[in-house]
Amino acid sequence: QASLIVYGKDRTGIVAAVGDVLARHRANIVSLDQYSDNPHGGAFFQRTVFRMNNLKVALPKIETDLATLTGFDLDFTLRDMSVPKRVAIFASKSDHCLLDLLWRHRRGELPITIAMVISNHPDTAGEVRSFGIPFFHVPSAGPDKSAAEAQHLALLKGNVDFIVLARYMQILTAGFIAEVAVPIINIHHSFLPAFIGAGPYAKAKERGVKLIGATAHYVTEDLDEGPIIEQDVVRVTHADTVEALQRRGADVERAVLSRAVEWHSTDRVIRHGNHTIVFA
Repeated sequence: QASLIVYGKDRTGIVAAVGDVLARHRANIVSLDQYSDNPHGGAFFQRTVFRMNNLKVALPKIETDLATLTGFDLDFTLRDMSVPKRVAIFASKSDHCLLDLLWRHRRGELPITIAMVISNHPDTAGEVRSFGIPFFHVPSAGPDKSAAEAQHLALLKGNVDFIVLARYMQILTAGFIAEVAVPIINIHHSFLPAFIGAGPYAKAKERGVKLIGATAHYVTEDLDEGPIIEQDVVRVTHADTVEALQRRGADVERAVLSRAVEWHSTDRVIRHGNHTIVFA
């Protein structure tokens, strides 16, 4: 099956016109989601999943017909969903998000191809390779990231469709983000910006927080301020120790990140400015 993402200025007839193109190619629409932020000339977004015979042959023809639709000025992406997106996972010493993604992938829960894991520490090498996934140790320390990022780009260029930062505890430079030129998904705890730096769970315990959670978002040049894909929280009490808070926080991070990766890999997320439309 294939996914078709359409976005542009909202106006009458978009759904009918796109549906007519698919019907002319004898495509069977499996699901269709749409959203308009203002029906009077606002932004329009649509995700359609369809099946058809001879899909690989038909897709270029459908793309041509969509590109020649008159009177709509639409942008669109069309993808054969039988070809999994290739992902590189970046990690550091914390392994809970990394191993969760590898486990879900092995169980067939994530429709992706994990091309590699890159880490600035060698600690998880054995566990990663036990999943049959290539592991690359690329040290990265200090303010000058140029040598590490050059190695990263050599490994990534042309080999991945997106990157996941599974608790990768290094800041990516604006130059790297621009040059790698693929979406990057990050996960972080929900205490930002209240508890910045080391020991956020201890700081949260001292403050007596009652909710802990996690945020998955796309990476931009502005640290931790990119478009949000998914968030979740759990309630905690005064009786929870710092260690209990950390365990519960890790559980939320795993769940939020896996959902974000699944939704991105199945074309359910559309970026629009600094926010997202998520057809979950």
